[in-house]
Parts: sequence; C-alpha cells; structure tokens
Amino acid sequence: MKYEDFIDSKYRPKSTDVVCEFHVEPLGTNMRHAAGGVAAESSIGTWTEVRTMHKYVERLAAKVFSIRGNKVRIAYPTELFEPGNMPNLLSSVAGNVFGLEELRWLRLNDIWLPKKFAKSFKGPKYGIAGIRKMTKVKNRPLVGTIIKPKLGLKTADHAKVAYSAWAGGCDIVKDDENLASQSFNRFERRVKETLCARDKAERETGERKFYMANVTAETDEMLKRAKLVAAWGGEYAMVDVLTVGFAALQTLRNENLPLVLHGHRAMHAALTKNRRHGIAMPVLAKLLRVVGVDQLHAGTAVGKMSEDRKDVAANLHALKDRLHGVKPVMPVASGGLHPRLIPDEVKIFGKDVVIQLGGGIHGHPFGTAAGAAAARQAIDAAMKKVKLGTYAKSHAELRMALRQWK
Repeated sequence: MKYEDFIDSKYRPKSTDVVCEFHVEPLGTNMRHAAGGVAAESSIGTWTEVRTMHKYVERLAAKVFSIRGNKVRIAYPTELFEPGNMPNLLSSVAGNVFGLEELRWLRLNDIWLPKKFAKSFKGPKYGIAGIRKMTKVKNRPLVGTIIKPKLGLKTADHAKVAYSAWAGGCDIVKDDENLASQSFNRFERRVKETLCARDKAERETGERKFYMANVTAETDEMLKRAKLVAAWGGEYAMVDVLTVGFAALQTLRNENLPLVLHGHRAMHAALTKNRRHGIAMPVLAKLLRVVGVDQLHAGTAVGKMSEDRKDVAANLHALKDRLHGVKPVMPVASGGLHPRLIPDEVKIFGKDVVIQLGGGIHGHPFGTAAGAAAARQAIDAAMKKVKLGTYAKSHAELRMALRQWK
C-alpha cells in the first residue's frame, strides 16, 4: 500500500475507532502524501511495498478522513491496540511517525478514545467528587502550597514550614517535583514528621489537612513509598506522571491504594510547548485521566507558565468533559501565583480547582502562616465576589500581600 492509499475522504469514523487530530507540515512533498504517511506509519504501513501484506491486514489500515489546511484527522481501528496498554497506543500514534523525513513538523493535537479502550483502564479512584468528600471542602477552591525552597531544607525544617502553611489556612501541602529522598531530606523521615505536623494542624484548626508526598522513583521503590504513605495515615501521593511514564503510573494505580493520586506534569513542556510539533497537553490530560490520576496540573493562564486562557480551557475540557463514564479529574493551578491573581484563577477554573501558591505564600513579608492566611482570604473574597482591595481593609495578611505583589 502506498501512503496515498491510506486516505479515504468518504470514511466516517466508527464509535469503536481511535481518532487523532494532527497538525501536519510536509517537507519536500505534498500534504496528501505526508498525511497518508502519518496514517500508514502509525498503523500497518511502511515506506515501500512489502510482499507480506495480506488482504486481511489491509482492513486494519488507519484512514485519513479529513484534511483541512494543516489539520489532519485519522481514524484507527481499535483492533490495532491492546486494551489496557497505554504505551502500545502511544508507540503507534505518537511514536516513530514523528521522525518521518516527509514531515517538517507534526503535532498530536487531540485524541478521542472508544469506550471499550477507555474502560480497559481503572481511571481515577476518587476524582473531583471523591476529593470533595475526603477534604470536606465543597464550595470553594482548595488552597495548596509547595514547600519552598524546593530543595535543600532539612527534614525538621520541611515539617515546620508545612505546619505553618496548614495553620495559616492551607488545605494541602506538597513536595516539589524534584524532592525525592536526598541525603538532606530522606523520604521515610520526611513523611513521618510531616504527617505528625499535619495531625497537629488538624487538632488546632479543626479542619482536614493533607500532605502530598512525592513518591516518584523507580517503579518498585515508588510502590514501596506509596504503601508507606498509606500505612502511616497519608491520603495523598504525588507522582511526576510523565517522567515515571504511563506504565509505571498504571502499575501504581492498579495497586488501588487508598490514596488520591496527584499528577505533576514535570517535563510536559518538552512535548507541548511547540505549537507545531509534539503532543498537546489535552492529549496527555485525557490519557493520564484514563490511566487514573485524580488531580493534574492544568496551567494557570495568569502565572509564570506559558499557556494562555485558551490552552487552559482546553486542558480543563480534557480533565472534566464526559469520557465514557471515566470520573472527572480535579485540575490544579500552579506556577507563579500569589493572592492578587486568585480572583482571575477563580474566574478561569471555577470552584473545582486546587490553587497552589509556592513563593506566593512563603514570600509573604510576615512569613508562611500569614501567606497562607492571605491566600485563603483572597479565595474567600473571590467566592463572595468582593474586590480584594475592599476585603483587605479588614484582613491584614491579604493587605500586606497586595502591597508585596503589585
């Protein structure tokens, strides 16, 4: 079969097909040849005629059914993919095809999964509804922070910072993405001491408090750490979902531990930032949701990250839209946030979001507890639709935060 044989403009995708939308820019050839090449090389075809091709194989060919400018949609028979095997899917639709010499740029912009394939994974254990039930916070965003500095704090100081954040008003405290079990802050001791600080904060505030320990590691070690968190009374585990990989994440999810899985998307921009090449974040979000994260970073639109409001909206749709009964995922806004930006985040995300402030809490002139209080006050103001300046008149912590971050 030649590349052009994989084009069928009359084909209408079946409900059982996997459908992908690509941005395709040819190099040294025309669009039809390039688009057909993507379909061929990501399904049953190759660069030349082969004598081993049979008629029964041809029915598994991917089909280019739409070419509009650089936007190409391709339908794949679901028989091409092993159920419950995300690496297999990605090795096809996002594998060697990116290296074709006929392509200047290729980006996988969206993906639609058939029900049978989506349901072959466990999906989120908790999702938004389960997180709401666990935290007992129903009508406002959850307030989170990341321990700063992200690396270097000794275990005792890490636990003290966490306690201050919880005491000031944070619901959630999490490790940063690159804190594992370094010599200055070993995992086991950190979890034990930080959970003790959590318990103290719960007793004193009367609120539920949560610690996201970063369990990211080699798969067996990651499972060991996650089980330790659960055994010691933790209710969350944080995972760098892309650096551990889809298979390792699935192994963790399949353990069915009583832990909310918080997905940090470290490394995503290496795949998502170039709008003409790579894999768009909504694709990753859908696939990570299917595998089983309960929370996932979705950008901020107003912080230090590059995604704009349109990008964030697309990420939110991927996390929350109907998907064959797969539970919606709680989005996380994180990156360069401070209390002055919280009303914008509430407008963008609504109430179902974890708003995480790192420097925007720990950089408060009065310290971490005051920074957490200011963040909580900003959320209260946003939910009451009161302007921050007005609310700050009777809330000293917020007033100082607004002076700190113009």
